[in-house]
Amino acid sequence: MALQEYQSFLSQNKTVSPTASKDAEMVRRVGNRIAGAVTAYMNQNNMGNQIAGYKWEFNLVDDKQVNAWCMPGGKVVVYTGLLPVTQNESALACVMGHEVAHAIARHGNERMSQGLVAQGIQIAGAVALNKNPQAQNIFMQAVGVGGPLGLMAYGRQNELEADHLGLIFMAMAGYNPNEAVPFWTRMANAGGGQKPPELLSTHPSDDRRIAQLQKLMPEAMKYYKPQGR
Repeated sequence: MALQEYQSFLSQNKTVSPTASKDAEMVRRVGNRIAGAVTAYMNQNNMGNQIAGYKWEFNLVDDKQVNAWCMPGGKVVVYTGLLPVTQNESALACVMGHEVAHAIARHGNERMSQGLVAQGIQIAGAVALNKNPQAQNIFMQAVGVGGPLGLMAYGRQNELEADHLGLIFMAMAGYNPNEAVPFWTRMANAGGGQKPPELLSTHPSDDRRIAQLQKLMPEAMKYYKPQGR
């Protein structure tokens, strides 16, 4: 379903060519480095079979939304509206590591299953699933397509888990994990103080997220080996 919906999304949106855009080339470069780090991490932890069927793909889409997402199977999109907030390659690696971590931890799969149950949808077989418009909408929401980064799809625990794994992935890819704190600070400021209190939200408060990132930083730095750009 991810492959079908990803191809459909790209056909309906303006994809930026990496041969014509340094930003699109950067997205692909960072993505490939993150993918290599994920493969190494999963193999080191005897979980390589969980990503055996992944066929990584990274695309920049011309859209003002401050968003990025990764579908199951390694299908990633970054929106051009995110780049003014990331500001640099390491911060972009932070976001992409975070979104890939959601897919690796199968958070989208969990949300998809919960959504189907909540809507009372019982589907036998992948073919029937792909042909069900309601199931397709649930899937797109489950992986975070269609809304601002950090405001869609995932709950507090999933977000914090993705932060943890994302730091490790970006560090293993050769990007300084310390860039995560200023990035999420910029994201908090970009929100304009309009977010609800953590107790009323499914997502961690900005203060809690940043505090956890700082707590996890010593572990992440153990994986960090700078690479030439």
